[in-house]
Amino acid sequence: MRIRATVVAVSGGLVLSAVAVPAAHADDAAKPYALDVSFSNVRINNGKSIVAGTTGTLTVPITYTLTHGADVDIAAEDFFTDVELYYVASQDVPQGDADYTLFGDDWAHCTATSATVAKCTQSIVIHPALDLFNATAGKWKAYAYARALNGQDMGSDDYDVTKVGVVEKESLPGPNLLRQSKLSVNATPEPVKKGKTITVTGKLTRANWDGGNYTGYAGQPVKLQFRKNGTSTYTTLKTVKTTTKGDLKTTVKANVDGYFRYVFAGTATTAALGAVPDFVDVK
Repeated sequence: MRIRATVVAVSGGLVLSAVAVPAAHADDAAKPYALDVSFSNVRINNGKSIVAGTTGTLTVPITYTLTHGADVDIAAEDFFTDVELYYVASQDVPQGDADYTLFGDDWAHCTATSATVAKCTQSIVIHPALDLFNATAGKWKAYAYARALNGQDMGSDDYDVTKVGVVEKESLPGPNLLRQSKLSVNATPEPVKKGKTITVTGKLTRANWDGGNYTGYAGQPVKLQFRKNGTSTYTTLKTVKTTTKGDLKTTVKANVDGYFRYVFAGTATTAALGAVPDFVDVK
């Protein structure tokens, strides 16, 4: 997990945060001025939950509106803005004390729509095998900020932090970051005589970010549903709980041809899912 302290990523490199004051120029009274910038319409992953498996990468798009004063030059080379995601075990903890933070490899790109308003876009690439832990599944928050260095060189002897503009907004609504689930179903025997017993088995597993595999999800209620052949509507027959290993098993009476499926409603940490239906021919 990339943890943000006093550095942020930009174009594959690292630069000091504009709020950090070099030791040689540290002054308890000196601080950046409040930059005339505000954020609105922050939209992460198109408003949907982020569902992550255990391999590959996920690209999370982020868009937001940046409104600024007429004196703020958002096209300047030393103007930066960004939205990061952060997770805290206690939702009352400020962003600066976040347990984990996810941020992009580049700053947001902002396109002016008027003299004082811009539409900003960026993305965060998540590598589940490297970035995610089971303990961080659930609700995340968002943190937006902007920096205007206004020509100040942090490595220069005449660096003046009071000429640097900074604005920060934390505790913005963030996405649900969920563990991907997998769900199977198998109805037997096939075909079956009318009135005979059908055994429906299955298994519910979910991404184990700590181990890089999928493990059984124990004690979860899963609905067994049936759709009569030639129709489009499923009916819930019963609710079955998974075993300690995530297994499912129940029986029903054969009546007519149709499709059986298990449906998992999801939890605060794990994505919902419906199994691919299994057809049973009733003779």
